[in-house]
Parts: sequence; structure tokens; C-alpha cells
Amino acid sequence: MIKNVHRSGYVSVIGNPNVGKSTLVNALMGRDLSITTAKAQTTRHRILGFINGEDYQLILSDTPGIIKPAYEMQNSMMDFVKESLDDADVLIYMIDVAERNIKDERLLEKIQKSKTPLLVLINKIDTSAQEELEESVQHWAGIFPDSSVIPISALKGFFIPDLLEILISKIPESPPYFPKDQLSDKPERFFVNEAIRKNILENYDKEIPYAVEVVTEEFIEAEKIIKIRSIILVERETQKGIVIGHKGAKLKRVGIGARKDLQAFFGKKIHIELYVKVQKNWRSNPLQLKRFGYQN
Repeated sequence: MIKNVHRSGYVSVIGNPNVGKSTLVNALMGRDLSITTAKAQTTRHRILGFINGEDYQLILSDTPGIIKPAYEMQNSMMDFVKESLDDADVLIYMIDVAERNIKDERLLEKIQKSKTPLLVLINKIDTSAQEELEESVQHWAGIFPDSSVIPISALKGFFIPDLLEILISKIPESPPYFPKDQLSDKPERFFVNEAIRKNILENYDKEIPYAVEVVTEEFIEAEKIIKIRSIILVERETQKGIVIGHKGAKLKRVGIGARKDLQAFFGKKIHIELYVKVQKNWRSNPLQLKRFGYQN
């Protein structure tokens, strides 16, 4: 009797900010796991999403965009990228079709020396002309000669089903690492925090979205409704006033947007209360970063 082979493995997605890493993860999973916005550094954490089939478990690792860190939180974000490189069974390096450089030369060298199977995905091809795409493929094939260079559009779904089949074929034979009914390694409160942060990114400009952290203090789930109470932390009193807005109008807009996103995510009615507090210089405080899950 022939026993079916089961495959399980980690697929790490790395690349510069705003190349579409989270959009790709969501497209492969068939649902919105990671938040996506037009702003750089939308993804701060390493987020694992699980795609389960009868004979496979694909563990997708979404990571922050590669940057030169300016403060302690960004150092932690780059640690997530390095961690995902180290445990990858398959590595995806994702590139915008107009992109021609890697911001971190040491990371480039590490990828080039790695023995991990590498796929270089050229994203957003729906925004480019054929000549630009051909030039991009040639350029990156020269930098990564031992990899597969594949044009895709994560947003439009171009080549996504084919890519999923390729990834499943490349992960090793192994039993599943996580229960087959599990969606992610993150708890419910993490996705609440991210939904709120997404709406902050979309509703505020300049420094505000990057000075904000969200903590969910209450998550009470009943049969038909989830009651949530979350705190938006900022670094300065002036930022607190901006987040709240005139007569609370801006904060209310964030709450309405987050409620809609969370109702779609959890499939239940959401009641959400938001408060704003000042936590000075939390982005550079190791104790606070540990509390918020940026450091072990």
C-alpha cells in the first residue's frame, strides 16, 4: 500500500517596503491576514499564516520591509527579517517591477550565499510596459543567477495559483508543524491591534502612524458579538490631541473603520471602544518593545 507523502515547510517573504509582500501573503491565503496600506512600514511584526491541504501545510512568513533602522523598534523589525531568513525552507525575495537595488548589501550577500531555494518575484507587472518587465527580469536574473525569476501581480492575482503549486512542491516532506484548523501563530488580539493600526495609517499623515502602538485590553467573545476595548498609545501629548481630533471626530472614524474590518475578519458583530494614552518614547524602550512583542 502506497502511503501519501505529507509536506510541511516555512516560506519566508522578504523585500523592500511597499513591494507587496503582505498583498502576496493575503492572495496566497485567499483572505486578508496581514494589513495592507499605501504607507511604508505597514508591517511591523513577523506574521505566520498557514495554508493547509490534505497532504501539505505551507507556513507563510510575512515580514517588515527592509530598511536601515533609525531607532530600537526598527532594529527589532529587521531582526524579524533575519529570523525568517534563517528558518526558511523556501525563500521569496519580492521586488517592485520598477526596482533595481537592494538597500542592505549584507542581506544581499547572505541571500546569494544561501542554499535555500530562492524565488525572485517581480510584482506589480500590471503597472508596467512589456519592455520594462523584460529589463527587470534580465536585471534580477543577473543578480540571482541560481534562482527562478517570476513576474506576478499579487493585487490582480496573476500567477498566484501557479505560485502556490510551486511552493508546495518545494517544501520538504514533514508532518504538519501546527494544527490543521489553525490560521496563524498570532492570537485574536493581535489582529484587533492590526486592524486599528491599519485605520490609523489610513487616516493620519506624517509621524503619527509611526509613533502609535495599539494594546487590546479586553476581548470578550459571545455567540453573536465580540466586545473589544483597546488603547492607542502615542509618544507625546500633542500626538494624543491629533489622534482624538476635534470633539473626537478622528478617533471615531478610526473606530468605525476598524469595526468594519474586524466584522469581516471574525464574521461577527463588533462593539469597540478606543482610548488614547501617552507612553513616552516607547519605540526606543526595550521593556515596552518586549511588552508589545517586538523583542523576546
